[in-house]
Amino acid sequence: MKNTSIAFKNIALVKEIESPENPGGLEKRVGLTPLDVGQLTSSGLNVFVEFGAGLGVGFEDDEYIKNGAKLQKADEIYKNKEMIIKFKGPSLESISQMRKGSTLFCMAHFDSFPARAKMLEDNEINVIAMEEILESPKVQTSEQILARVGMATALKDFIKNKTIKDLRIFIIGRNERLAGAVRRAGNRNPKSLNMLYEDISFDELKHTDKNSMYFYDSKSFNDKNSLISKIKQTASKVFDLHAFELENGIEAIYNYKEKHKPFEFGLRRIECLHVTGRAGARYGIKLLQENKPNLDIKDAKVVVLGYGNVARGAIHEIYNQGFKNINILGRTQTAEENIEEYLKDVDLVVNGAEIPKEIRGITYLVCNDHLKRVIPKGSVIIDLVGGSQTNRSAIEAVLDCTFLTNPHFVQDGVTVSALWGWPMLGMMKESAIKYSSQIVDVLIKREMLIDGIGALSSGVKRALVCGPFK
Repeated sequence: MKNTSIAFKNIALVKEIESPENPGGLEKRVGLTPLDVGQLTSSGLNVFVEFGAGLGVGFEDDEYIKNGAKLQKADEIYKNKEMIIKFKGPSLESISQMRKGSTLFCMAHFDSFPARAKMLEDNEINVIAMEEILESPKVQTSEQILARVGMATALKDFIKNKTIKDLRIFIIGRNERLAGAVRRAGNRNPKSLNMLYEDISFDELKHTDKNSMYFYDSKSFNDKNSLISKIKQTASKVFDLHAFELENGIEAIYNYKEKHKPFEFGLRRIECLHVTGRAGARYGIKLLQENKPNLDIKDAKVVVLGYGNVARGAIHEIYNQGFKNINILGRTQTAEENIEEYLKDVDLVVNGAEIPKEIRGITYLVCNDHLKRVIPKGSVIIDLVGGSQTNRSAIEAVLDCTFLTNPHFVQDGVTVSALWGWPMLGMMKESAIKYSSQIVDVLIKREMLIDGIGALSSGVKRALVCGPFK
């Protein structure tokens, strides 16, 4: 049965064109796929699609028509619409075409484009920033909880004995369970945190003393080098997540859920952070191979700043490409007195760490002085966070994001890239499909954004960055 009391009844899906974050109009992704438009029209919505909106990622106009959409030209698409859906922020010219009191649903990035934000406010356009919508409450799977509890158990004695600050943690191999354990380990501020490729040999290990811990998951780890048995003969601690799961998993997950009620907000609801990390790291490796053709990347020194979702995507890609040792830097390692040791002789730096808004533009994790004095010529820095002159990143050299028109630059012999829209590098259609499904989920399923500005759920209300206007 169709809903006849929908607040946002007439929806415009507009084409990506040149805008402040899309110079040259090279961003071709569309906010909704034809199939997802079909879900909206089946729910009683009138969806108007701009001609050619999906052509850049392979969706023909006829596909939208078959799913109940009506096609309109650029000079018609904004007229008489309650909601405008656009993937990236709008062009400045289009703002005056929007009806006062209408709602723009897009990746708004207000902090990075304050002049455009002021134009939207002056024109009384409600803006819901896709990137600001969060889960409410926070959702954690049993696998994620297992990873957290497993690592917490492994670190229990080190924390109790106050030796965590001297502990070197090595994660052997990579899967999603171990990826979750990385975050828990990083939050405990050990001396160092590394991910080792699974075929690393015992002779390649640099630390096997009592201040070293090796954490692995026998559920997926193929120990063809008999690495674990050799480490067990040293003073290092060894912890198997799968063995912990078999012995204590069900009880540990239950106890965690009983003691930890869900937070009010969780992760971003509309995101491709993991893909962003993978695409950025892939590009960084490509640049590194071009800059240092004689370097065996398996032996390259790589550091990843942060261990959140985007950084974990980078770690995933770097691991898959066979790097033997990934240095994962958290608060302790990125401190001013420690970070130079990691940047010395580095080949690839990937930044996935955000710094608090109040110190952006004041404090940097990788400074220009590091490029001049510490980081070798030919090395590569990939900034996955990016920013602008009003919203700086943790990489001082990045004054603004780079774009596909000029994706990287060289400063003091070091190649730097901070691309706005990393998934555009080879993952454009896949990321468009993922974003589209998440947008539909927010519109007509879990959050029911379609019910209007006056009925926003708590996870969406915080994303109303401009308005409310009627």
